[in-house]
Amino acid sequence: MRRPPQELASPPEDPLAEALSGSYATVRRFLPALLAGVAFEGTPTAKPLLEAWAFLQQQEAGGRGRPKWSAAPRTVVPKGWARRVFPAKGEVNPQAYTLCVLERLQHAVRRRDVFVPTSERHADPRAELLRGDAWEAARDSVARALDRSLDPAVELARLGQLLRTAYADVGENLAQHTTLQVVEQDGQPVVTLSALPAQEESEHLVHVREQLAAALPQVEVAALLREVDAFTGFSLAFTHVADGQPAAADLPLSICAVLLAQACNLGLKTVARADVPALTLARLAWVQQNYLRAETLTAANARLVDAQAGLPLAQAWGGGEVASADGMRFVVPVRTLHAGWNRKYFGSQRGVTYYNFTSDQFTGFHGIVIPGTLRDSLFILAGLLEQQTRLDPREIMADTHGYSDVVFGLFSLLGYRFSPRLADLADQRFWRLEKEDDYGPLNELGRHVVNARLIHAHWDDMLRLAGSLKLGKVKATAVMRTLQRAGSLSGLGRAVAELGRVEKTLYLLAYVQDEAYRRRILVQLNRGEGRHAVARAVFHGKKGELRQRYREGMEDQLGALGLVVNALVLWNTRYLQHALERWQQTEGVLNPDDVARLSPLLHEHVNMLGRYDFSLPEDIAAGEMRPLRNPANWEERLVEFP
Repeated sequence: MRRPPQELASPPEDPLAEALSGSYATVRRFLPALLAGVAFEGTPTAKPLLEAWAFLQQQEAGGRGRPKWSAAPRTVVPKGWARRVFPAKGEVNPQAYTLCVLERLQHAVRRRDVFVPTSERHADPRAELLRGDAWEAARDSVARALDRSLDPAVELARLGQLLRTAYADVGENLAQHTTLQVVEQDGQPVVTLSALPAQEESEHLVHVREQLAAALPQVEVAALLREVDAFTGFSLAFTHVADGQPAAADLPLSICAVLLAQACNLGLKTVARADVPALTLARLAWVQQNYLRAETLTAANARLVDAQAGLPLAQAWGGGEVASADGMRFVVPVRTLHAGWNRKYFGSQRGVTYYNFTSDQFTGFHGIVIPGTLRDSLFILAGLLEQQTRLDPREIMADTHGYSDVVFGLFSLLGYRFSPRLADLADQRFWRLEKEDDYGPLNELGRHVVNARLIHAHWDDMLRLAGSLKLGKVKATAVMRTLQRAGSLSGLGRAVAELGRVEKTLYLLAYVQDEAYRRRILVQLNRGEGRHAVARAVFHGKKGELRQRYREGMEDQLGALGLVVNALVLWNTRYLQHALERWQQTEGVLNPDDVARLSPLLHEHVNMLGRYDFSLPEDIAAGEMRPLRNPANWEERLVEFP
């Protein structure tokens, strides 16, 4: 007899519950040993599950103190299991309850909400953070340093007020706004925003920019590097890998040659000179092996960044509080484990991304090599926390790929402002903390509700995470293991993401309303892209391909590239400042807004090809500047000034 269709169809409950419902006999074989032999601990959100697990342990132990099944904790049972676990009012199915708890336990272990302290693979993901007495001693000072309250209720109230104010500001100006609209799309309200118009440039600014660029002296890239070393001493940061070794003769010359060979992707033979002891091939190979490494490159680069920050012209571009993060792509044609696939950027080959950070003064202050392309935006946070210059950027711009709710949350906890350029504004969700809040014309737009209870439950761990990062107790890249595993966020990770949704909404409301804010983001990202263009011009050898097989070699070579680009930017800034001072002696003081729109990302006057000459005139080595070139219509005025 044929069965009716309703008996053949699957029930509407969770299919996993249906599949596990007949597995109790199998589970029973190992359950006693699991209940007696494994001690589980968990995050605050895992408390109901651990209570259910303790109930099962009491049931297994037996005796007079064994609780009744009607007293089993119920909050652990999801909707998909409810009908099987609780078949009637006041009844509990012990087998279904046990299977449900085990299924929830498996998911919690994967999410790292539940852990086994003695396990290597499934240990507490927060173990690397401050804990115990160390955290108790640091808690108050961390909260003060981060300007955060220890009471989550206080923080949530503050965030709620910020959201109400931000929504009210946008709502009040919505009717008069010419570029911002809230329209209905597929039955849901979405935000549309007109593209930023091109920023106009006056003929005077174009003329000044051309004249100043034409005044820059023509220079060989090798001589430029020696000249920058003469007034910054960056080569002194390169120390021998074995401590206490005496400095080799003419070491700065050898260092500059090795850096140039790496940055231009040419190899040591191109810059070697058999008749110069400091430039012989054997000497250069020895210097590269013993002096060029991550820590010396970082220290030398910090000297260049700090020298740039001291120039008045660089200070007119920014104070170092703003930075951008973006990636340069390099094809790696050799066989290596440290490159990845991406057809869009590397075609049929593999490659790496050099994720670098550009300050508002045009200097690159950090870089990270990533196989393939960027997958985790927490690398942005690593760049800010691990950089070793005197700059202290408080706001970071990035493209869409650098965005995630977790990053918004972490940036907020650490006191940074995250300002990405979002490509699909219509796809963004606007959030609220209180369901009953009324946002006027934006009420329906902000219909999604943040899980404030999750933030409240994990607030102490969130502060502990931020404090551990701030104090350098844990690396930003290690935070990934704490917040997620196998693509799933832990309870702490989800709490940080919920906070990030609030911060993202505050950012979105500022972004859609303030054109000046959007333009500032665009300008800073353009500075990073301009640095990439200069870096491409420098890295011209071997078709611009990176041919290092090991990660350390990639990091060293691209670190040398970043250092040489910084040297070029510093040299340009110094001479632009000199040319600008002389220009203003004849033409009058330039408008500060026009000065802020000048750029040191120029390389047409720098010769990067041919035979590399590292010789430096004595006066230039002593700190004198090269004479400016005189544009045709500027020549008579300049001759008056020695």
